[in-house]
Amino acid sequence: MQGKGVIKFFAVLLAIVCLYQLSFTWVTRSVEDDARAYAKGNSDKEKAYLDSVSSQPVYPVLKHTYQYCKDRELALGLDLKGGMNVTMQISLSELIRSLSNNNPDVAFNQALHNADVVAKTSPDNYIDILMREYKKLSPNGKLAPIFSTQANQSQLKFDASNNQVENYLRDQANTAVNQSFNILRNRIDKFGVASPNIQLQNGNRILVELPGVSETNRDRVRKLLQGSAKLEFYDTYNNSEVYQLLGNINGILAAKNKSAKKDTATATTATTTAKADTTKGTGSLLSKIQKNAGKDTSSAASLQNKAKLAEQNPLFSVLTPAIYQDQSGQAQLAPGCVVGYALTKDTAKVNSYLHTEEVSAVIPKNMQLLWGSKPDDRTKALQLYAIKLTGAENGPALGGDVITDARSEVSPNTGDYEVTMDMNSDGAKTWRRVTADASGNPGDDNDNRAIAIVLDNNVVSAPRVNGEIAGGHSSISGNFTKTETEDLANVLKAGRLPAPARIVEEAVVGPSLGQEAINNGLMSCGVGLVVVLVFMVAYYNRAGTVADLAVFVNVFFLMGVLTSVHAVLTLPGVAGIVLILGVSVDANVLIYERVREELALGKSQRLAIADGFKHALSSILDSNISTFLTGLILFIFGSGPIQGFATTLMIGIITSLFCSLLITRVIFEWMMDRNMEIKFSNPWSSNLFKHANYAFVKNRFRFYTFSGLFILAGIVSMFTRGFSYGVDFQGGRTYVVRFDQNTSTQTVRDAIDKTLGNGKSEVKSFGGNNQVRVTTNYLIEDNTTAADNKVESTLRTGLSQVSPKYQILSSQKVGPTIANDIKTSAIWTVILAIIVISTYILIRFRRWQFSLGAMVATAHDALLVLSFFSLFNGILPFALDIDQAFIAAILTVIGYSINDTVVVFDRIREFLGHTTNTDKATVVNQAINSTLSRTIITALTVVFVLVVLFIFGGDVIRGFSFALLVGVCFGTYSSICVATPIMLDFDRKSIK
Repeated sequence: MQGKGVIKFFAVLLAIVCLYQLSFTWVTRSVEDDARAYAKGNSDKEKAYLDSVSSQPVYPVLKHTYQYCKDRELALGLDLKGGMNVTMQISLSELIRSLSNNNPDVAFNQALHNADVVAKTSPDNYIDILMREYKKLSPNGKLAPIFSTQANQSQLKFDASNNQVENYLRDQANTAVNQSFNILRNRIDKFGVASPNIQLQNGNRILVELPGVSETNRDRVRKLLQGSAKLEFYDTYNNSEVYQLLGNINGILAAKNKSAKKDTATATTATTTAKADTTKGTGSLLSKIQKNAGKDTSSAASLQNKAKLAEQNPLFSVLTPAIYQDQSGQAQLAPGCVVGYALTKDTAKVNSYLHTEEVSAVIPKNMQLLWGSKPDDRTKALQLYAIKLTGAENGPALGGDVITDARSEVSPNTGDYEVTMDMNSDGAKTWRRVTADASGNPGDDNDNRAIAIVLDNNVVSAPRVNGEIAGGHSSISGNFTKTETEDLANVLKAGRLPAPARIVEEAVVGPSLGQEAINNGLMSCGVGLVVVLVFMVAYYNRAGTVADLAVFVNVFFLMGVLTSVHAVLTLPGVAGIVLILGVSVDANVLIYERVREELALGKSQRLAIADGFKHALSSILDSNISTFLTGLILFIFGSGPIQGFATTLMIGIITSLFCSLLITRVIFEWMMDRNMEIKFSNPWSSNLFKHANYAFVKNRFRFYTFSGLFILAGIVSMFTRGFSYGVDFQGGRTYVVRFDQNTSTQTVRDAIDKTLGNGKSEVKSFGGNNQVRVTTNYLIEDNTTAADNKVESTLRTGLSQVSPKYQILSSQKVGPTIANDIKTSAIWTVILAIIVISTYILIRFRRWQFSLGAMVATAHDALLVLSFFSLFNGILPFALDIDQAFIAAILTVIGYSINDTVVVFDRIREFLGHTTNTDKATVVNQAINSTLSRTIITALTVVFVLVVLFIFGGDVIRGFSFALLVGVCFGTYSSICVATPIMLDFDRKSIK
């Protein structure tokens, strides 16, 4: 063997590099173990310990710091480590509306509405969709007058063509997405999460991964990411100025309830009467409401009185005026700009009252009623503030764009947490004037007014001002925690998002489920490794031991390379490692079977080994390249964990080739130089497939019939029974729930149906009898945080009826748009994989018949697996979901099927080049039988590890591993019984 010295040198160098790269993981694990031992279960102390050693040298000899090592350790995905994965989508619709300054043009607004609808199911760019929809509605319409303003005249002229407007909108959309990406990255960098990841994806989406974030911090993350940071400072009305208006509104609503059919005059009379009633000081109405507020409403009579009060006083039944009792027990109006209180559940009702046409007509144009940002800890009620709109455009007194810096501090006066801000010079001047006006008469505290600090249309705080504030330095105080002030300062300092960002996909994995995934992954890897090692020794004797050594080296190199390229190891990635254990011996099997053939021809051991490596090389390269191509397609079109699987698969193929072709050869040369006997079989396996002569070609029409009937039954089932789609294909929210006791899926389903509504959820067993997976499409069209919270609180209500002790281990949300994109991408990915592999076969074998056989076989495998999943869905005792992991399995099966097919094709090509037999069918059948041992043994090694993965890999990837298991069986069948016969039936030329 030539170049043994170079191979040894490269192997030693690669081993040193891998050892160095993996050492960072060992160092960080050691430091983190020390932190856990020091903290004794206190997460704050553990974090403080790690922060304290962050810049300290912890790596022996090289003196690398902990942070340096942490950045270079083997990164675990969220499904292993636990954490939160979020996909943000920038609302281009709202951005374009803003660029048009909310232009009232009918055709334009209708086009925007239509584009929003189409975009939910179309993969096209939003700007393209909008332009198409506008052209349909107004073929000769001009967009320039809608978007051209004094501010952007340098970019867009008033007489610009629609194409120029389209280019302008594209530039603005790209700028908005890039700005949002940078702003979100700045926010996340200050969030305090170790090794966060943020990626700009195709179009207007941004992927954010936050390891270590738990369910308890989910709302905090949502607010941090979705908050547009629109900070504004407003003048306010006093409660005494607004109370009479609220009484008028209550009277209007009462009159409307009393007689909806009465004419306007009657309603006006009722309004006047109500107005008169509310002018009597603090009024008998307030006293009545105050008395009723403290009563027990559990009895039937009290409920009847409450209903009567709600009919007579609709607004005040859900909104309590800001009043208090003085020392004499009389109701008095509270000072300040808070005009009322409502429970969070009632705010929607209050909003609906305030936005009715009759009520909107009586609210002054320069008044806005806004809710506070968080409910009171004791009463759980939100405050309603009266905001005064000032200036020519009825806007805020000062905008938040003047803020130059913001930070979280402790108030020296109260000891509470607050956010201090610095303003630029223009902002400081305006702020001085605004606060001077609000402070009123310097000698009269009763003349002081409040300044409302509004963030994203919610009042954060409204402090009363008792003097002008100069210098542009101010603070935001309120009932804040340290975390809230840190997040608020972070958002203000990072900047305002140019367009609203919505969470369209979200996944949270709890640390307990992540640890279980790690344990299951280690178990499956360990058992899979043992199975492969034992089988190779049992079948190939001492040569099998050499293959086992190569497997160990391969796993070591694989882990080292994964670490060095900063790949993220996910649960499907662990599955990829287990699969590589089986695939890594495929090349050895091909070589060993060829060596056995050479030995049978009477060649010496050294010559047989050399010829075995030589003649097997073509099949090994072709089969592994085709599998690598499927991994590459998965990496390009997949996302998250699927990319992790693809990365592991591609790197594993490269390291497997290196170990099988080079490391194994070097070991054999070393053994032969020492005259060691190398056996390639045991007595029971030496002649197992030696004289195989099965009539595969003759019986091909039986195989066609079986495949055709099975696929036909599957297609019928697809149209009648359909599939069980995963949440990432149909959209919705899914939760993995563990109870403290065994329960049935029907019990859980009945309890959830009572709270979410019938038909809005499905419940499946997920692992043991005390664990289920709940999927629901309830409120999935609503991307607001309020909707997320409502779904979860409603779900928890139903779960608590099953058992008060339960735990949500993980949750995932996928919006309809994302789901549709994933589904479309999956279809095109499978089609592209078939085309790419068929093209490769055409290039390598230079006969379209070979390429056609490969294409039909891969399509056949995909259809068989799909048919199986449709036919047996609901019959097998575990979920057969169609999701991204299933698509990864399909593509892997396609690659594996081609792996086997190429081996058969390669032997057919070899036989056809050396035979004198003119009966092509006979030659092809001989070729299939001669490779039967390699086909069966390689299939068995992969099947063994997949069975191990299915049993020990855990519930999360059970469907994925089962799809691979079924697919590998079908792939092995198709390479022998479908691909080759198809090639033969379309190539009837004589051998000569």
